[in-house]
Amino acid sequence: MSIEYKDYYAALGVPREATDSDIKKAFRKLARQYHPDVAKDKKGAEEKFKAINEANEVLSDPQKRQKYDQLGANWREDARFQAPPERGGGRRGGQRGDGQEFHFGGTGFSDFFEQFFSGGSRYGFPQEEQGFGNSNAARESSELRGGDVEGDILVSLEEAMSGTIRPISLQMTNSQTGKAETRSFQVRIPPGTTDGRRIRVPGQGELGQRGAQAGDLYLRVRHAAHADFQARGTDLYHDLEVAPWEAVLGAEIVTPTLDGSVTLRLPQGTENGQQLRVRGRGLPKGKAGERGDLYVTVTVQLPTKLSDQERTQWESLRRISTFNPRTAPPS
Repeated sequence: MSIEYKDYYAALGVPREATDSDIKKAFRKLARQYHPDVAKDKKGAEEKFKAINEANEVLSDPQKRQKYDQLGANWREDARFQAPPERGGGRRGGQRGDGQEFHFGGTGFSDFFEQFFSGGSRYGFPQEEQGFGNSNAARESSELRGGDVEGDILVSLEEAMSGTIRPISLQMTNSQTGKAETRSFQVRIPPGTTDGRRIRVPGQGELGQRGAQAGDLYLRVRHAAHADFQARGTDLYHDLEVAPWEAVLGAEIVTPTLDGSVTLRLPQGTENGQQLRVRGRGLPKGKAGERGDLYVTVTVQLPTKLSDQERTQWESLRRISTFNPRTAPPS
């Protein structure tokens, strides 16, 4: 199976010289448009959502973007870019050092991503979850044991909130017969699964030789980027845009969460960049019923277009106000 080059700039609809801000804005716009929960064409939207997430995963990371820009569309002819080496004793998705290829289905990432950009979560790999498969986790010391296989799996924050079961397929060449074989199985994503966690699926790696134990499959969880939230561990972060008068006078603002909306009370004199905490509205934690928190960061937005009446009111405020941000308040 050949690996197809992915044009990540085209996926987000931005030029190659796009700034980080341009990429962020483009992704947020597309993510809201193609999120499977709101789109009418669920199947088409799901594929588009995966594609823009993969593009954002690469282009929003300076190191990955630099590597991608150096790679170029003629990557097959460029001797500098060979398949990444095996890490930690495990075979990667993509191509192995001996030429054997692995192709995943259902993980949310393309073979192109798996070959060049898989691994290295920004949050590390704190622990492993065991998915479905053989329950016997004993390691054989024999060299006949099958090798482990590694890959990434894209998990939406909604899936991380409630947990889900994902159908996965893995195509590889049988070392004994030389024929390509495809295995299909299910992987359980537990509620509260954090970015960077590894899920172990026993017995779904390379086949062992002469009846020896098969290797395992390790899937690293990547949270799909969300238009409204960022996850850090089990805590969620949301940027809330407010009007100047809401920040000065205080307000009650309906704020989204992953499982419904809440009414957030904005205190009088809320400052730009101030962070408000909503307890227990993050992702589930290990203990039953316990959850992380939601942190709302306030961004005061200024009007850029004024009607004649609005301009008159702002000019009146300027005349009567005693506030001067360049004068230190009395101690």
